[in-house]
Amino acid sequence: MEQADFFAAYDAMLRRWPADVTSVDVPTPYGSTRVHVCGPEAGAPLLLLPGGGTTSMAWFGNVEDLSRAHRVYAVDVMGDFGHSVNDGTRLRGAADLMTWLDAVLDGLGLGETSLCGHSYGAAIALRYALHAPRRVSRLALLDPTNCFAGPNPGYLLRALPALLRPTVARQRAFLLWETGRPPEDPGWQHFLDSTTAAARSKVVALRRPWPKELRGCTVPTLVLVAARSRTHDARRVAARARDLLPEADVVVLPDATHHTLPTERPAELNHLLTRFLA
Repeated sequence: MEQADFFAAYDAMLRRWPADVTSVDVPTPYGSTRVHVCGPEAGAPLLLLPGGGTTSMAWFGNVEDLSRAHRVYAVDVMGDFGHSVNDGTRLRGAADLMTWLDAVLDGLGLGETSLCGHSYGAAIALRYALHAPRRVSRLALLDPTNCFAGPNPGYLLRALPALLRPTVARQRAFLLWETGRPPEDPGWQHFLDSTTAAARSKVVALRRPWPKELRGCTVPTLVLVAARSRTHDARRVAARARDLLPEADVVVLPDATHHTLPTERPAELNHLLTRFLA
Protein backbone atom coordinates (compact mmCIF):
# COMPACT_ATOMS: atom_id res chain seq x y z
CA MET A 1 0.00 0.00 0.00
CA GLU A 2 0.99 3.63 -0.52
CA GLN A 3 0.25 6.91 1.26
CA ALA A 4 -2.45 7.65 -1.33
CA ASP A 5 -4.23 4.43 -0.33
CA PHE A 6 -4.34 5.64 3.26
CA PHE A 7 -5.97 8.94 2.36
CA ALA A 8 -8.44 7.16 0.05
CA ALA A 9 -9.43 4.80 2.89
CA TYR A 10 -9.68 7.78 5.26
CA ASP A 11 -12.03 9.57 2.87
CA ALA A 12 -14.12 6.41 2.46
CA MET A 13 -14.62 6.23 6.24
CA LEU A 14 -15.50 9.93 6.41
CA ARG A 15 -18.26 9.43 3.84
CA ARG A 16 -20.03 7.26 6.43
CA TRP A 17 -20.30 10.16 8.91
CA PRO A 18 -23.47 12.26 9.34
CA ALA A 19 -24.33 14.37 6.32
CA ASP A 20 -23.75 17.65 8.17
CA VAL A 21 -20.07 16.94 8.90
CA THR A 22 -17.65 19.66 7.90
CA SER A 23 -13.86 19.47 7.98
CA VAL A 24 -11.72 22.38 9.11
CA ASP A 25 -7.98 22.93 9.46
CA VAL A 26 -7.22 24.80 12.67
CA PRO A 27 -3.91 26.72 12.68
CA THR A 28 -1.64 26.16 15.71
CA PRO A 29 2.02 26.97 16.42
CA TYR A 30 2.80 23.34 15.49
CA GLY A 31 0.96 23.27 12.18
CA SER A 32 -2.59 22.78 10.94
CA THR A 33 -4.91 20.43 12.82
CA ARG A 34 -7.71 18.63 11.00
CA VAL A 35 -11.01 18.63 12.90
CA HIS A 36 -14.30 17.12 11.71
CA VAL A 37 -17.34 18.94 13.09
CA CYS A 38 -20.95 17.79 13.23
CA GLY A 39 -24.07 18.21 15.32
CA PRO A 40 -26.25 21.19 16.24
CA GLU A 41 -24.42 24.49 16.43
CA ALA A 42 -26.09 25.20 19.78
CA GLY A 43 -25.18 21.78 21.16
CA ALA A 44 -22.78 21.43 24.08
CA PRO A 45 -19.24 20.95 22.69
CA LEU A 46 -17.61 17.52 22.81
CA LEU A 47 -14.04 17.02 21.58
CA LEU A 48 -12.94 13.49 20.64
CA LEU A 49 -9.32 12.28 20.75
CA PRO A 50 -8.64 8.89 19.10
CA GLY A 51 -6.25 6.12 20.04
CA GLY A 52 -2.80 6.04 18.47
CA GLY A 53 -2.68 5.11 14.80
CA THR A 54 -6.44 5.29 14.23
CA THR A 55 -7.14 9.00 13.53
CA SER A 56 -10.49 10.70 14.00
CA MET A 57 -12.01 8.05 11.73
CA ALA A 58 -12.12 5.70 14.74
CA TRP A 59 -15.35 7.45 15.85
CA PHE A 60 -17.36 6.44 12.78
CA GLY A 61 -19.70 4.29 14.88
CA ASN A 62 -20.21 6.93 17.57
CA VAL A 63 -20.62 10.33 15.94
CA GLU A 64 -24.21 9.91 14.79
CA ASP A 65 -25.46 9.24 18.34
CA LEU A 66 -23.09 11.69 20.04
CA SER A 67 -23.90 14.52 17.64
CA ARG A 68 -27.65 14.42 18.31
CA ALA A 69 -27.25 16.60 21.39
CA HIS A 70 -23.61 17.72 21.12
CA ARG A 71 -21.54 19.76 18.75
CA VAL A 72 -18.86 17.12 18.09
CA TYR A 73 -15.26 17.99 17.22
CA ALA A 74 -13.21 14.93 16.17
CA VAL A 75 -9.49 15.65 15.98
CA ASP A 76 -6.56 14.07 14.14
CA VAL A 77 -3.87 14.17 16.84
CA MET A 78 -0.80 16.20 15.92
CA GLY A 79 2.21 13.96 15.31
CA ASP A 80 0.17 10.85 14.53
CA PHE A 81 -1.45 9.58 11.32
CA GLY A 82 -4.04 11.72 9.58
CA HIS A 83 -4.45 15.16 8.06
CA SER A 84 -2.90 17.17 10.91
CA VAL A 85 0.50 18.40 9.75
CA ASN A 86 3.37 19.14 12.13
CA ASP A 87 5.09 21.63 9.83
CA GLY A 88 5.51 24.35 12.50
CA THR A 89 7.25 24.07 15.86
CA ARG A 90 8.38 20.51 16.52
CA LEU A 91 6.51 18.51 19.12
CA ARG A 92 9.07 17.69 21.80
CA GLY A 93 7.12 16.64 24.85
CA ALA A 94 3.91 16.66 26.86
CA ALA A 95 4.01 20.43 27.37
CA ASP A 96 3.90 20.91 23.60
CA LEU A 97 0.84 18.66 23.32
CA MET A 98 -0.91 20.74 25.96
CA THR A 99 -0.04 23.99 24.16
CA TRP A 100 -1.21 22.42 20.90
CA LEU A 101 -4.57 21.46 22.39
CA ASP A 102 -4.92 24.92 23.94
CA ALA A 103 -4.47 26.36 20.44
CA VAL A 104 -6.99 23.91 18.93
CA LEU A 105 -9.66 24.90 21.45
CA ASP A 106 -8.86 28.57 20.92
CA GLY A 107 -9.06 28.17 17.16
CA LEU A 108 -12.44 26.45 17.46
CA GLY A 109 -13.68 29.19 19.78
CA LEU A 110 -14.19 26.76 22.69
CA GLY A 111 -13.63 28.21 26.13
CA GLU A 112 -14.80 24.94 27.68
CA THR A 113 -15.66 21.49 26.32
CA SER A 114 -16.28 17.91 27.30
CA LEU A 115 -13.32 15.69 26.39
CA CYS A 116 -13.47 12.03 25.37
CA GLY A 117 -10.41 9.99 24.47
CA HIS A 118 -9.55 6.38 23.74
CA SER A 119 -6.21 4.75 24.64
CA TYR A 120 -3.44 7.28 23.83
CA GLY A 121 -6.14 9.87 23.20
CA ALA A 122 -7.44 9.22 26.72
CA ALA A 123 -3.94 9.83 28.10
CA ILE A 124 -3.87 13.20 26.30
CA ALA A 125 -7.37 14.03 27.55
CA LEU A 126 -6.51 13.22 31.16
CA ARG A 127 -3.27 15.20 31.00
CA TYR A 128 -5.19 18.14 29.52
CA ALA A 129 -7.80 18.02 32.29
CA LEU A 130 -4.95 18.26 34.80
CA HIS A 131 -3.34 21.06 32.77
CA ALA A 132 -6.47 23.17 32.20
CA PRO A 133 -9.34 21.91 34.38
CA ARG A 134 -11.43 25.05 33.82
CA ARG A 135 -11.59 24.24 30.11
CA VAL A 136 -12.87 20.66 30.61
CA SER A 137 -16.49 20.31 31.72
CA ARG A 138 -16.55 16.50 31.63
CA LEU A 139 -13.92 13.85 30.93
CA ALA A 140 -14.51 10.39 29.45
CA LEU A 141 -11.57 7.96 29.30
CA LEU A 142 -11.97 4.79 27.19
CA ASP A 143 -9.54 2.06 28.26
CA PRO A 144 -6.90 4.73 28.97
CA THR A 145 -3.25 3.75 28.55
CA ASN A 146 -0.50 4.83 30.93
CA CYS A 147 -2.92 6.78 33.10
CA PHE A 148 -3.56 4.51 36.08
CA ALA A 149 -1.23 1.58 35.31
CA GLY A 150 1.60 0.85 32.92
CA PRO A 151 1.42 -1.36 29.82
CA ASN A 152 1.93 -5.10 29.91
CA PRO A 153 5.49 -5.92 28.72
CA GLY A 154 4.08 -8.72 26.58
CA TYR A 155 1.85 -6.29 24.76
CA LEU A 156 4.79 -4.05 23.92
CA LEU A 157 6.82 -6.99 22.65
CA ARG A 158 3.94 -8.10 20.43
CA ALA A 159 3.46 -4.57 19.10
CA LEU A 160 7.10 -3.91 18.21
CA PRO A 161 7.29 -5.73 14.84
CA ALA A 162 4.16 -3.94 13.58
CA LEU A 163 5.50 -0.60 14.81
CA LEU A 164 9.09 -0.90 13.59
CA ARG A 165 8.42 -2.52 10.20
CA PRO A 166 4.69 -2.24 9.57
CA THR A 167 3.05 -4.56 7.08
CA VAL A 168 -0.58 -5.53 6.67
CA ALA A 169 0.16 -9.10 7.78
CA ARG A 170 2.02 -8.00 10.92
CA GLN A 171 -0.62 -5.52 11.93
CA ARG A 172 -3.44 -7.98 11.38
CA ALA A 173 -1.63 -10.65 13.41
CA PHE A 174 -1.04 -8.22 16.28
CA LEU A 175 -4.64 -7.00 16.39
CA LEU A 176 -5.96 -10.57 16.13
CA TRP A 177 -3.78 -11.53 19.12
CA GLU A 178 -5.21 -8.65 21.19
CA THR A 179 -8.86 -8.81 20.16
CA GLY A 180 -9.30 -12.51 19.42
CA ARG A 181 -11.14 -11.82 16.17
CA PRO A 182 -10.83 -9.72 13.01
CA PRO A 183 -12.72 -6.40 12.81
CA GLU A 184 -16.42 -6.90 12.11
CA ASP A 185 -16.52 -3.95 9.71
CA PRO A 186 -14.72 -4.58 6.38
CA GLY A 187 -14.32 -0.84 5.74
CA TRP A 188 -12.57 -0.41 9.07
CA GLN A 189 -10.34 -3.41 8.32
CA HIS A 190 -9.34 -1.79 5.04
CA PHE A 191 -8.62 1.48 6.81
CA LEU A 192 -6.42 -0.24 9.40
CA ASP A 193 -4.55 -2.01 6.59
CA SER A 194 -3.97 1.33 4.89
CA THR A 195 -2.30 2.85 7.98
CA THR A 196 0.73 0.63 7.39
CA ALA A 197 1.63 3.02 4.54
CA ALA A 198 0.74 6.23 6.39
CA ALA A 199 3.31 8.73 7.66
CA ARG A 200 3.43 10.15 11.17
CA SER A 201 5.82 12.87 12.32
CA LYS A 202 6.34 12.21 16.04
CA VAL A 203 4.06 10.64 18.63
CA VAL A 204 4.84 12.22 22.00
CA ALA A 205 5.17 9.80 24.90
CA LEU A 206 3.26 10.82 28.03
CA ARG A 207 4.36 9.86 31.53
CA ARG A 208 1.79 8.49 33.93
CA PRO A 209 0.37 11.24 36.19
CA TRP A 210 1.51 11.22 39.80
CA PRO A 211 -1.11 10.00 42.33
CA LYS A 212 -1.15 13.46 43.92
CA GLU A 213 -2.05 15.02 40.57
CA LEU A 214 -4.90 12.58 40.01
CA ARG A 215 -6.32 12.99 43.50
CA GLY A 216 -6.49 16.72 42.84
CA CYS A 217 -8.56 16.31 39.66
CA THR A 218 -11.95 17.96 40.08
CA VAL A 219 -13.36 17.33 36.59
CA PRO A 220 -16.34 14.91 36.55
CA THR A 221 -14.90 11.76 35.00
CA LEU A 222 -16.08 8.50 33.45
CA VAL A 223 -13.54 5.68 33.07
CA LEU A 224 -14.51 2.74 30.85
CA VAL A 225 -12.21 -0.27 31.16
CA ALA A 226 -12.07 -3.15 28.66
CA ALA A 227 -12.03 -6.29 30.80
CA ARG A 228 -10.33 -8.41 28.11
CA SER A 229 -7.70 -5.82 27.23
CA ARG A 230 -4.22 -7.29 26.78
CA THR A 231 -2.69 -3.82 26.76
CA HIS A 232 -2.61 -3.63 30.55
CA ASP A 233 -4.04 -5.33 33.64
CA ALA A 234 -7.69 -4.26 33.42
CA ARG A 235 -8.42 -5.06 37.07
CA ARG A 236 -5.48 -2.96 38.20
CA VAL A 237 -6.52 -0.06 35.94
CA ALA A 238 -10.07 -0.12 37.36
CA ALA A 239 -8.87 -0.42 40.97
CA ARG A 240 -6.35 2.38 40.61
CA ALA A 241 -8.88 4.64 38.89
CA ARG A 242 -11.35 4.09 41.74
CA ASP A 243 -8.64 4.76 44.32
CA LEU A 244 -7.09 7.83 42.68
CA LEU A 245 -10.30 9.37 41.33
CA PRO A 246 -12.82 8.52 44.07
CA GLU A 247 -15.52 10.71 42.53
CA ALA A 248 -15.17 9.11 39.09
CA ASP A 249 -17.63 6.64 37.61
CA VAL A 250 -15.58 3.54 36.73
CA VAL A 251 -17.28 0.92 34.54
CA VAL A 252 -15.74 -2.38 33.43
CA LEU A 253 -17.01 -3.64 30.06
CA PRO A 254 -16.83 -7.44 30.39
CA ASP A 255 -16.53 -8.46 26.73
CA ALA A 256 -14.47 -5.56 25.39
CA THR A 257 -10.84 -5.61 24.29
CA HIS A 258 -8.62 -2.57 24.00
CA HIS A 259 -8.59 -2.36 20.21
CA THR A 260 -12.33 -3.01 19.76
CA LEU A 261 -13.15 0.24 21.57
CA PRO A 262 -14.74 2.38 20.26
CA THR A 263 -15.34 0.77 16.84
CA GLU A 264 -17.14 -2.46 17.73
CA ARG A 265 -19.22 -1.59 20.79
CA PRO A 266 -21.02 1.53 19.53
CA ALA A 267 -24.50 0.91 20.97
CA GLU A 268 -23.41 0.22 24.56
CA LEU A 269 -20.61 2.75 24.42
CA ASN A 270 -22.82 5.50 23.00
CA HIS A 271 -25.43 4.86 25.69
CA LEU A 272 -22.86 5.14 28.49
CA LEU A 273 -21.30 8.25 26.99
CA THR A 274 -24.52 10.12 26.27
CA ARG A 275 -25.86 9.35 29.76
CA PHE A 276 -22.63 10.62 31.35
CA LEU A 277 -22.40 13.71 29.18
CA ALA A 278 -26.06 14.72 29.52
